Amino acid sequence: MTAAIMALAAIAILLIALLGQQMRLRVELADRLSELREGVERRQADGAAQFEQRLRGDLARQAEEFSRGLELLTRSVDHRLSDISGRVEQRVSEGFAGAQQTFTAVHDRLAMVDDARQKIAELTTNVVSLERLLADRTARGALGEAQLHTLVANVLPESAYRLQHSLGNGRRADCMLFLPPPSGPLAIDAKFPLENYRRKVDAELPENERLEAGKSFARDVRKHIDDVADRYIIPGETALGAVLFLPAETVFAEVHGRHPELVERAAAKRVWLASPTTLMAILTTAAGVLKDVRMQQQTHAMHDHLRKLAREFERFQTRMQALANHMDRAQRDVTEIHATAEKIAGRFQTIDALEPARSAEPAEPVEPSYAG
Repeated sequence: MTAAIMALAAIAILLIALLGQQMRLRVELADRLSELREGVERRQADGAAQFEQRLRGDLARQAEEFSRGLELLTRSVDHRLSDISGRVEQRVSEGFAGAQQTFTAVHDRLAMVDDARQKIAELTTNVVSLERLLADRTARGALGEAQLHTLVANVLPESAYRLQHSLGNGRRADCMLFLPPPSGPLAIDAKFPLENYRRKVDAELPENERLEAGKSFARDVRKHIDDVADRYIIPGETALGAVLFLPAETVFAEVHGRHPELVERAAAKRVWLASPTTLMAILTTAAGVLKDVRMQQQTHAMHDHLRKLAREFERFQTRMQALANHMDRAQRDVTEIHATAEKIAGRFQTIDALEPARSAEPAEPVEPSYAG
């Protein structure tokens, strides 16, 4: 826009200069006319007609030259103005298109920002709801059991586990995995020791309170380990160990990273600590074991069917041999019957060929022959 304005200013200055030049030409022409008039008046007597003709020729040539110059100047100015107008229009169009694109981009960004703001508000609401849920001990327990159920249901078939399984000692396990021997049924109990852990890692609390919360957290986990070992490991009924499921990865990492004595205590009591990730590995291993057992069972069943099939084939072979023997005997009987029939037919042909004279005489009785 600034370049276009400067170009228009230059053209205006050029037009003013041309107008000034035209005025000077007019002044010069007026002076020249005045001089010519004086000369004409001085020389009127000598040759007014010749001088007037010459003057008209000069004026015509000067007027023609001025007209051509003015026309060329007008064309140049028109061309320059047209060029400048085209460039200004192009710049304005480009600027408008860029502004339109910028406005569209800004509108899209604002829409994205508004969408993100709504998602952040929803996430904030969900986080607040989760904080309220985790603040209640009963709700935390229900959340841990629900997470345990989801993990188990996604890996194992329904026949391989049972929720809230009652044991012989009157206790009820959150989940019982029915593994084949020698492992046996494996109990899983979900615990959510979160309250003291959160106080332990809260940077806003004083150091002494956080230390005390850490000790309380360790006591909570130790009590959970002892409870699982006492309640869910029953000789002759369950496996030799049990699983303590910690539904929070941070709690599991805290126990293994800062409390090795708890890990050793759990190992001594045959209680296996599991987070959602490690529990998934345990369940995947259990699924593989169950699959192998099913394959072995199917293999045994197939062997039983093959043995039964072999016995049936032996019976079939015996009966087939007996049928073949009967068919051979029948074939021999048919052959003998056919030979006898041919002999009988030959006898009938012989009888038919006897002469009538001889047939009138009493013939000696012929004993029938059944040989062959």
